[in-house]
Amino acid sequence: MNIERLKEIREDKDLLQKDVAKILNIPQQNYSRYELGIVAMPIEKYAILADFYETSVDYLIGRTNERKPYPKK
Repeated sequence: MNIERLKEIREDKDLLQKDVAKILNIPQQNYSRYELGIVAMPIEKYAILADFYETSVDYLIGRTNERKPYPKK
């Protein structure tokens, strides 16, 4: 799991943790724990962020360096 990528992509979009937490409908403290790797983020939250950032879950978790999302059916 590439937790650094969560912070990197958030900062690339000039967002604060509280902004992303709002998108995920969770407290900012919970999102902070995800970014720090203290707590594993549920796959459902990764899917929400992948859609928001227009990328793939694989990119967010570090399985690929290809930032473009997969084609939609």
